[in-house]
Amino acid sequence: MSLILLLGGYGGFGGRIARRLASAGHEVLVAGRSIDKARAFCTNTPGLIPLAVDRNNIGAVLDEHRPAILVDASGPFQAMDYAVPKACIAAGVHYLDIADGREFVCGIGALNEAAKASGVVLLSGASSVPALSGAAVRHLAHGMDRIRAVEMAISASNRATAGPSVAAAILGQVGMPMKIWRGQRWTRAFGWQEMESVRFECAGTDPISDRLVAMVDVPDLELLPKRLRGCSAVTFRAGTELGFQNRLLWLASWAVRSGIVRTLTPLARWLQPVQSLVQFLGTDRSAMIVRLFGEAGGRKVERRWTLIADRGDGPEIPTLSVEPIVARILGGIEPVGARDAGEALALVDYSQAFGELAIRHETRQLPAPATLYERVMGSRYAELPREVRSIHDVQGDGGATGRAQVTGASNWVGTLVARVMGFPDVGDHQLHVRFQEAHGCESWTRDFGARRFRSHLSQKGSWLVERFGPFRFAFDLPSDENGLTMIMQGWWIGAIPLPKWMAPRSTAREWAQDGRFHFDVPIELPFVGRIVHYRGWLEAA
Repeated sequence: MSLILLLGGYGGFGGRIARRLASAGHEVLVAGRSIDKARAFCTNTPGLIPLAVDRNNIGAVLDEHRPAILVDASGPFQAMDYAVPKACIAAGVHYLDIADGREFVCGIGALNEAAKASGVVLLSGASSVPALSGAAVRHLAHGMDRIRAVEMAISASNRATAGPSVAAAILGQVGMPMKIWRGQRWTRAFGWQEMESVRFECAGTDPISDRLVAMVDVPDLELLPKRLRGCSAVTFRAGTELGFQNRLLWLASWAVRSGIVRTLTPLARWLQPVQSLVQFLGTDRSAMIVRLFGEAGGRKVERRWTLIADRGDGPEIPTLSVEPIVARILGGIEPVGARDAGEALALVDYSQAFGELAIRHETRQLPAPATLYERVMGSRYAELPREVRSIHDVQGDGGATGRAQVTGASNWVGTLVARVMGFPDVGDHQLHVRFQEAHGCESWTRDFGARRFRSHLSQKGSWLVERFGPFRFAFDLPSDENGLTMIMQGWWIGAIPLPKWMAPRSTAREWAQDGRFHFDVPIELPFVGRIVHYRGWLEAA
């Protein structure tokens, strides 16, 4: 039996952790600012000991009680420094927390040398992220030849009431910028934007359909690109069960992003009372999904791990990493030092806890569908040079880098059109292209440095259709062993067909040369002349 000091021990997550640790045979100091709340929580539960604690005096508490481990379940960690783990190092006490704040979790390694010198373990992020998510990713990645992209999402039951720290963490992210790895490079996204609908499906329970989730900032966004060599993109989304709540947060995110409102954090104290008014809506079901796209056994595949929690057991999930990690630390299995908990556990370490709860989970491997260019070109696609196929072999998210030379318009009218369309400036440019595939369609974002423009590609029978804003252009793709050519066959504005004689003139070419993908894209307008002409090369990341 070991003595464990649990900060935030009578809170929503802390209370669950306290009971689990006591059931495992530990004595738990249930610590918080209110001794009355601590006493009320500990009543009639063997192994739980109430304790009033001031975080500013944590060193004295450690010296007085000498716990084997301090577990911090208080939060929100987005607003915390490392005073508590530093005090643990000074006292020679192991440290563990359930933080999901990216900066806090990813920065804990700065204490690594001090932790080793003191002979203690400091682990941050023993929660749904990055501990459980990291275990799921490693489980799915086993045996894969290449991982192209990782997509993760969590949807919480409407009856899983958010405590003050969780509410502050959610609202503090709405509309805020975050660094994200996409298209094989670091770029920017914004909290609670890029909303998607997700279906969660798992054997042994009914599926969950059409849950909205949006971008959130978690440690995995920084950790996984470093751990999955060659991965082009990592995204993480989360959402509440009720669609209108997600849409309201999405609307609010624009107010923050535009600078109208600095942050929504001050509204955190109102979130729980407001949520209680609509708690009768929705269900008691929560879900999580992790998807990996890549190659295994020479085939393109998608692997997904899905978890569905019924009967209100969803809030247990963020707490399930603590007890097995505590056991590893006390058993001397976990090496001393400071690091995130993203590699501390395997998925099998959760089996017993899942089995005791109304939680179902499963792993599936699905064959990846043919890419857009494969479908349009049929058997001719395989005859293209490898360098050309590598650019069009889009699965999930990808990127390519190279250079481009841009020739401008032949007159002032063409210059005006080019400016409206967002075409690049004249000159020699470093070029990055991000490819994003979803539901059989692709988006290409071409970044010429000062200029960036995007087009959307889809299939219409034997044609490739490329959309720029309201305009759509259909292309035939004649090809040979050297490459392919794009020959325009028709164009529309919305669904309205336009006369072909008025169409832009463009015969684009793609070919392989010197081990690289090369392109040449001239664009002209009738009666106007050249709008833009860009040519260059790319290398797939």
